[in-house]
Amino acid sequence: MALKIRLSRGGAKKRPFYKIVVAEALSPRDGKFIERLGSYNPMVAKDHAERLVLDVERVKYWISKGAQPTLRVAKMLSSDGLVKTPVIRDQPIKSAPGKKRKEREAEAAEKLASAAEAPAEEAPAAEALAEEAPAAQAPAEEATAEDAPAAEAPAEEDKKE
Repeated sequence: MALKIRLSRGGAKKRPFYKIVVAEALSPRDGKFIERLGSYNPMVAKDHAERLVLDVERVKYWISKGAQPTLRVAKMLSSDGLVKTPVIRDQPIKSAPGKKRKEREAEAAEKLASAAEAPAEEAPAAEALAEEAPAAQAPAEEATAEDAPAAEAPAEEDKKE
């Protein structure tokens, strides 16, 4: 007989209230249970005393008899130091990417790295060309800047007359 320490839901619709119970693993969630160990009320504030109520001695007894807490209950019990904190992964192992996808992602990363390196090697040559080009363009820009006001001035005088 496999025993679980788990939550049994009660309360109204959209107003949950859970009993922490010891039950056989095959019995229904809200069905038959062996013993009630406490309660959990998610509707009250996190720092409220009635949010999690446990009979610690009975929890220790059932754990010593081989009852396994579910993941959610283990998280609650670990806050009291009764069990080790469970490992909760961001991405479950079941939905983790497979070998081929990991290989494709690695190839894409290599391509990006090589593409980033290639322009970095060409950049010094491009910078040298960029330094020469402004020097050659600067006199032409100055000449056009001087010519432009002279060309605009007579047009303004014609409009005033």
